[in-house]
Amino acid sequence: MATTMSHQAIGSIVSYRPCKASQFLKEQPLNVPMKFTHKRFKIEANASQLVDSVLSPSKNKPLESKKKSNEAALILIRHGESLWNEKNLFTGCVDVPLTQKGVGEAIEAGKKISNIPVDLIFTSSLIRAQMTAMLAMIQHRRKKVPIILHNESVKAKTWSHVFSEETRKQTIPVIAAWQLNERMYGELQGLNKKETAERYGKEKVHEWRRSYEIPPPKGESLEMCAERAVAYFEDNIKPELASGNNVMIAAHGNSLRSIIMYLDNLTSQEVTSLDLSTGVPLLYIFKEGKFMSRGSPVGPTEAGVYAYTKRLAQYRQKLDDISTIHQFRVQRLTVRGSSKSPTVKKYFPCSTTIAPTSLALLKCSQRLISNSISAFSPLLSTMLLNPTSCFSARFPSSPPLSCLANMISARTHCSA
Repeated sequence: MATTMSHQAIGSIVSYRPCKASQFLKEQPLNVPMKFTHKRFKIEANASQLVDSVLSPSKNKPLESKKKSNEAALILIRHGESLWNEKNLFTGCVDVPLTQKGVGEAIEAGKKISNIPVDLIFTSSLIRAQMTAMLAMIQHRRKKVPIILHNESVKAKTWSHVFSEETRKQTIPVIAAWQLNERMYGELQGLNKKETAERYGKEKVHEWRRSYEIPPPKGESLEMCAERAVAYFEDNIKPELASGNNVMIAAHGNSLRSIIMYLDNLTSQEVTSLDLSTGVPLLYIFKEGKFMSRGSPVGPTEAGVYAYTKRLAQYRQKLDDISTIHQFRVQRLTVRGSSKSPTVKKYFPCSTTIAPTSLALLKCSQRLISNSISAFSPLLSTMLLNPTSCFSARFPSSPPLSCLANMISARTHCSA
């Protein structure tokens, strides 16, 4: 709940200028012209290029030129446990970091959303929310690097400029906004919650904490917090969702309660009973101008927790396909480097070096895996995942398998 000053004071120190992720993604290097046309690779591509080729075929185009998706994912995460949560102190806008438990909660939250697409991240200006966002995203299977955009001044923007187009493709913009900060608890900040209840009475403290309209002394009510948080959501986040960009918000109990009140059309009475656990991600789908809640995880893993849409299920399947292709490639290179596998040369007479990794090769590999596994499963599945043991141990001299192995090798090197 976090910073040593009210949000008004923060706004006076940092001249806030809305910073859109689309500006970052289409931003051109200062001295290097950017090209957004598709390139066919004639040299070996790395794993990240393979992922981009499958999951983002139009990634080289600016966001404005992308065809709008008919739906987008919205992930909400309350930060993990902070040091003052642990000490049972009112935190508000005091900027304190996560505890070790909070770090673990953020990592577990990241695992639960590792199969859900994320194009950009919004977070508050407080360190505990930013830590949660960063720790969660490094668990994502896309392995893109979250970087905080600095738009406080011309110098800050210039000095944090990314000159490499390729590097920028492998990043996720993180936009920090004080409007998503925790509500400011005024004179309660830093006080022990139990001692404060004994001093002012449990009913009064409960009223300050849970009511919608009544603020603590010199602090914000939930209504005041909602005014700034929801306004920011409508002006900056909702347009990104409408453009088809998948968004994650890492923020605080009260700022997220305010946003959920807006998403679920809750009344001021209903929102007072809403409670959010630390480090537990919520999933919404934005489609045709409406928000649909798709689940709140309670188990240790993501599987079976969310009600996936068809689009999210397809995204996860593509991640699985990339993982399979990568594993197959590693196995082939391992076989190539082995000096104790003469049998392999017999069944793979042509070169096992997988050098040209263009989009055509990727499509070829996908067709090979999907078509062959359905026809020869589980035999081909075993052969793809463990070719060394398959050929050297189980099938040392089978003519049919020899033909099939040659076919696999030839198909792997195809370029159509």
